[in-house]
Amino acid sequence: MAHSPTPILAISGADIMRLVDPAAAIDALAEGFKALSEGTVQAPPRPKVDVPGKGFSLAMLAWTPGRMIGLKTVNVFHDNHKLGLESHQALVSLFDAETGAPVAILDGASLTGIRTAAASVLSVRALARDAARTALVVGSGVQAREHARQLHLARPFEEILIFARNGELAREIAAGVPKAKAVTDLEAAARAADVICLTTSSATPVIEDAWVRDGCHVTSVGFTPPGSELPTALIDRAGLFVEAMAAFSPAPVGCAELAGRDPAGGAELGHVLLGRKPGRTCERQVTLYKSMGNAMEDMIVANLAYDAAKRAGVGQEIAL
Repeated sequence: MAHSPTPILAISGADIMRLVDPAAAIDALAEGFKALSEGTVQAPPRPKVDVPGKGFSLAMLAWTPGRMIGLKTVNVFHDNHKLGLESHQALVSLFDAETGAPVAILDGASLTGIRTAAASVLSVRALARDAARTALVVGSGVQAREHARQLHLARPFEEILIFARNGELAREIAAGVPKAKAVTDLEAAARAADVICLTTSSATPVIEDAWVRDGCHVTSVGFTPPGSELPTALIDRAGLFVEAMAAFSPAPVGCAELAGRDPAGGAELGHVLLGRKPGRTCERQVTLYKSMGNAMEDMIVANLAYDAAKRAGVGQEIAL
């Protein structure tokens, strides 16, 4: 029997950035986090391949009823900036849940940027003080840009401060975001912030615990095992929230900075959204959302992007 070509829709990063509404992504991820905590999402532990001296590759697979199966391969090569490339390179595939047939391939870098920031901003919406008005974003890459772009969806921030070691990149990010400005004094900015978003690839802490004032909400999306952009004292001090309890497993399944800690010391964001675990308990509490990246997030936002592309009639159909 001759093989019948399988039509697959290829969706570019430009189309994903244009078509995926961050507000819709945040709302969809809220439902995804609830499903993850209720156990209706299948997201097995992710395997890792190391390329010595270059970087590493992760495979992330997830499915929940009503969605297509999502599979992302993400490669993190931190020296890519020397080649004019982003450090994160990724591809997402979608498969029909009825037949298993491949349906689409999507640019994974743009999708990862949107979904990771949207999950962080969801944590800001759920955990930051209602009166939070000053946010600080630390970093200069895709995640810094996306966090700065989406933060207004969580609170009516009066100012969004951007700090990066490369001041020019910080100014470029700030120029594209209302009420944002680049800053050069990280300590002063951190001490003034109601929300701090860490988006770096640093293997050592980029802020100090003493800089984080009472009532602040901190998010961290950096993944540089065995190091961390977070100071240990801040993890010890804060109310800790994660995507899933697997975050307490050793990397690459979980977060290196949480490995060995008692999972009872943290709560899943989904359980907070379901009302089954408390979120912020008082105005003075410091809260911390530590992201490890969960395949559920890729699956949810890839499905959103595919549906939007089909409605708009964009993407390039290829046959395999």
